Amino acid sequence: MPKSFPQRPTPEQLLAQIELEERRARRGRLKVFLGYAGGVGKSFQMLDEGRRRRQRGEDVVVCALQPHYTPDVQSVLQKLEIIPTLKIGDSESINVDAVIERRPQVVLIDGLAYDNPPGSPNAHRWEDVEQLLDAGISVVTTVNLQYLEKLQDEIARITGKRASTTIPSGFLDRTADEIVVVDAPTKDGAPGGVGADHASLLAEGHKLSRLRELALLVAASVVDRQLETYLRSHGIDQSWAVQERILVCVSPRVNAARMLESGRRNADRFQGEFYVAYVQERSLSPQEQLTLDQNLDYARELGARMEMLHGFDKAEAILAFATERGITQIFAGHSTERGVRTKIWGSVVERLIRSAEGIDVVVYPE
Repeated sequence: MPKSFPQRPTPEQLLAQIELEERRARRGRLKVFLGYAGGVGKSFQMLDEGRRRRQRGEDVVVCALQPHYTPDVQSVLQKLEIIPTLKIGDSESINVDAVIERRPQVVLIDGLAYDNPPGSPNAHRWEDVEQLLDAGISVVTTVNLQYLEKLQDEIARITGKRASTTIPSGFLDRTADEIVVVDAPTKDGAPGGVGADHASLLAEGHKLSRLRELALLVAASVVDRQLETYLRSHGIDQSWAVQERILVCVSPRVNAARMLESGRRNADRFQGEFYVAYVQERSLSPQEQLTLDQNLDYARELGARMEMLHGFDKAEAILAFATERGITQIFAGHSTERGVRTKIWGSVVERLIRSAEGIDVVVYPE
């Protein structure tokens, strides 16, 4: 039996791997304690990690704190060095220059989702964090789910409240090296607090369950990005993902509104990505062009990432794109009409089902 050898990486793959390793070597690492609600213990866990790191010999400082802490948090805080914040009017911001001059190994920042006061070098605290990371200083920080921009609408539906400050959608995916979901009892020990009636407790319990689910999905998204980066830098083909990525395939012959709405709902449910693709065809009739335009316009309205695909073989074009983007579900319409080519080769949907290894194909009858 012939001996098999690993495939030799291409120059582009080698360059991507080298650049990734160099970036990791010179840049600080970001660890985030993510809470699904207030009072779950993010501050204590972050500061306690700082204490333990200091005991292990790491140079750790604190450069941003919350106004008030419980006695157990205060007892941990007393064991750590604090770099004073900058006073700008009645507000405060991280003294980034002082931290960089002090050059610790790790800084603790309690509360990532703050806007800095006017006159600060950076408008937002997450920009302060990026500056510290670029300086080679690692950051451990905290944030609540409600401050993530991409979850604003969902959180508002669940809680009836909307945060006044946000962190950009891609910040954690792009920057975080580690994310920890803090799942501890809320301040009152139970949803709704002492004295809440049974119906209120059930309602609050449902809300908290959904918030926990969203927090876990955010963490999974970070893991998914890290995995994707690693695989690409090592020249490994990826045909699956931790995060859901929905692809809806539209055509010029059928109104795809129901399929598009379902795809959007599934992407929102799992905080995944929503793609819509069309394999380009020639010589469309006026009615077909109108139907296609309506489908694509509605897809844009739903916030889909639009992709125009090219290829004589529609199934191959769709599968190639799905593999490249790590699609987890393909939504496609299925027609009962069978022309000569369909009778010989099978329909596009039939071939997708046969060939889409690791990808779920959801069929909508047309």
